[in-house]
Amino acid sequence: MLIRRAKRMFSGFDKPLTLLVFLLLCLGLLTLYSASMNTFVRVEEQIRNILLTLVLMWAVANVSPQTLMRCAVPAYSFGVALLIAVALFGVTKKGAQRWINIGVVIQPSEILKIAMPLMLAWYYQRHGGIILWYDYVIGLIILGIPVGLIAKQPDLGTAILVLSTGLFVIYFAGLSFRLIVPLMLVLVAGISSLVATADRICLPDTQWILLHDYQKHRVCTLLNPSSDPLGKGFHTIQAVIAIGSGGVFGKGWLNGTQAHLEFIPEKHTDFIFAVFSEEFGLAGSLVLLFLYLLLVARGLYISANGATLFGRLLAGALALSFFMYAFVNIGMVSGILPVVGVPLPFMSYGGTALITLGIATGMMMSVARQKRLMQS
Repeated sequence: MLIRRAKRMFSGFDKPLTLLVFLLLCLGLLTLYSASMNTFVRVEEQIRNILLTLVLMWAVANVSPQTLMRCAVPAYSFGVALLIAVALFGVTKKGAQRWINIGVVIQPSEILKIAMPLMLAWYYQRHGGIILWYDYVIGLIILGIPVGLIAKQPDLGTAILVLSTGLFVIYFAGLSFRLIVPLMLVLVAGISSLVATADRICLPDTQWILLHDYQKHRVCTLLNPSSDPLGKGFHTIQAVIAIGSGGVFGKGWLNGTQAHLEFIPEKHTDFIFAVFSEEFGLAGSLVLLFLYLLLVARGLYISANGATLFGRLLAGALALSFFMYAFVNIGMVSGILPVVGVPLPFMSYGGTALITLGIATGMMMSVARQKRLMQS
């Protein structure tokens, strides 16, 4: 009897997805313990964060996609209202106005990581598969409002994640490649022009219209980290040294010198991949990348087999958002992308991002569970 109740209780968990998340969490705890200089304080805190995340993941996994769809407009409206409140009277820390005090200090932009794909999936579901050109324009407007507010805070990392998740929904809704390819060509041309003119546009007295000074420094440091090796380029240089010093098989768990000698900044959070790569080497990094690949593939499988358009759009966008998290984090740690403050999924220390990822995973499980229920 107890076994049957337990099976019903955990029926919402998708087994492959659960296994992949569990493996990533275990690797994260091992790396965090090493990054914490063999102390258990941060590990204990992270275990509490993980337990809360698993509870929320289970709760969301047992919520039907129809209920999630009803939450889309309120969640989006609430998130945008909080972003406007942040712009008017938010809390400023380290030069960025990203938080608001509503009894507790929260960062509303995290809400949009979940609310944005919900809202766009709801919008396109309402059209029953008949999506016209202006629906994509409306979708871009829905997406552009919060992305603009987040970028103004400024929080480029979160703005990129929210933007990409929304664009994934719009793409899965049927956006033509005839529109995507020209945009990609413009992007490639812009990056090529930036690299070609780096020496001129990165001069100290050069002003960039769309970016803040610290964002300009990050881009210029990416193009030439050695221009400021003890300042803006320190993060990238030390992370790349750590990754390279790991070799093929790494220095072994707890034997990473770059991390233990305090050369890697933010080694518990944004730069935890450098710690992992130094200790487990190229082989360990490939295993980690394979786990992320399986995680994304499982999410896309759930999306392809979703029972409704809403479920397919939501699961597909959330699956690719995991790819964006991993790609941006590993890219910035490896020195191929600017440092934008994006955590490594299920590996980096911290509660807010972990809970957001857990809720996203629970939503994918909800879509998978509805498909199983409809088959039975």
